Amino acid sequence: MAAKKLVLTYVDSLRTDMLEKAIDEGRAPTFGALLERGTLVPDCVSSFPSVTPVASAEMVTGVGADAHWISGMNWYHRLERRYVEYGSSLEATRAFGIFRALYDLVYNMNLAHLNPGVETLFEQLDDAGLRTACTPFLVYRGRHRHQVSLEGLLRRAVDATRLKFRHHTWGPAELFYGDLYASSEVPCRPSSIPGSRDGYSACCAAEMATKDSFDFLLFSLPDNDNYSHRHGPEASVESIAKADHCFAKLVEAAGGLEVFLADHALILLADHAQTPVHRGLPLAELLAREWTVLRPSESEPELAQIAVSPTGRAAHVYLLPGQGERADPAAVRRALGGVEGVDLVCRLETSAGELLLRAEPTPPEDGTMAVVERAGAALRFCPGDSVADLRGRRWRIDGDLAVLEARVEGGRLCSETYPDPLGRIWSALNCPHAGDFVLSLAPGYEAVDWGGVSHVGGGSHGSLHAGDSLGPLLFVGCGPALGESRREQWALRDVPGVVREHFGLR
Repeated sequence: MAAKKLVLTYVDSLRTDMLEKAIDEGRAPTFGALLERGTLVPDCVSSFPSVTPVASAEMVTGVGADAHWISGMNWYHRLERRYVEYGSSLEATRAFGIFRALYDLVYNMNLAHLNPGVETLFEQLDDAGLRTACTPFLVYRGRHRHQVSLEGLLRRAVDATRLKFRHHTWGPAELFYGDLYASSEVPCRPSSIPGSRDGYSACCAAEMATKDSFDFLLFSLPDNDNYSHRHGPEASVESIAKADHCFAKLVEAAGGLEVFLADHALILLADHAQTPVHRGLPLAELLAREWTVLRPSESEPELAQIAVSPTGRAAHVYLLPGQGERADPAAVRRALGGVEGVDLVCRLETSAGELLLRAEPTPPEDGTMAVVERAGAALRFCPGDSVADLRGRRWRIDGDLAVLEARVEGGRLCSETYPDPLGRIWSALNCPHAGDFVLSLAPGYEAVDWGGVSHVGGGSHGSLHAGDSLGPLLFVGCGPALGESRREQWALRDVPGVVREHFGLR
């Protein structure tokens, strides 16, 4: 018997408590009906940094940043000696150049930055002869070539500046990406304005359902993230209601909920959550008091000592091997540990106990340890055999577990404050594009981006903290049976395995 079609529905920044509140208030009836029929994992663990590019890559590759290579919203490219900016804010995009950022976000992320040696779900399902589809989502690499088709404001902007954006791309069989890519004509109006994209995504999904043009659809509903950034996560019932309404359009196009569920399995999930932000942390400005910090339009970049990449409630700090005087690693480490609002300072350490500096994006040497510091205490760890975590990996640890508010019970390490802390920190630090220091910020703080923007008064995400990192994962017609979870701790990287299992693939 052929497997049901499967819809992987992603609601950006969806929090489990807010989803349940929206359902209880009658604002999300379709999601509520799905919860009644499915198996909910309320605390699925996100990536670290818990930001959309990193989480999206994990969601469709099944591996962490150390293997998929996407390290944040902003990161420093050691080989090209420049920042990569994926759109932290409109102001940050302008600081780096709109079309440079657009190339990085839409084209380079998938075809240059994402590890070519790791297959995406789209590639795996394409190879199996399944019909793949995707509405606007950051990581979409597949086996089908699509020609760029500029439309709307983006086309007028390109024409006005006489710049060329003519690259084709590779994606699923059906790819809809706003003004840039459309695999077929649909009566759907794209929008490039954050907070107004769910409707376009729903329209495209409904058209595909009407035409029965997919076996696997990644259905993206991103607007909840923008609303939560602006108004705070506790106000997101309004945007969840909108996402529910847009999902209902797909259900209606498929013949109603009962018909939809008879023909489709469903996975509903978030890439991360959000927590309230009360203070912006101008990390680059603070470090510039002692060292020369590389700026987006630096006239003499070879003289810079440090590169700073804010990525929401996390940040990367790079020590640059420029032509001028180099920053002392120990001094930078002490300075970062003393910054108000920095919760965790993470780094790699050589077997000799020295900070591991990477002049190029190469894997670390054998004997490398991860070090995480907090409030003057330190914990060192690496893969080993002394203690297991909740996901079954084993580690060698040395130092103060209180740094991660962790404990070992029955030979297993866990932390309610920092979910899956060892695995996520190890993955983040071993990403080829990670900073020499990776920071997780304290609750209430967000790193000010290169456009001078933070979400003070609203919400944000990115840290290792549970508030940023745990979201819902709902299975209907696939995955664990009703009332079961099968795993002690679920993470985004488990999703591709469930999809492959559903279609009978390894």
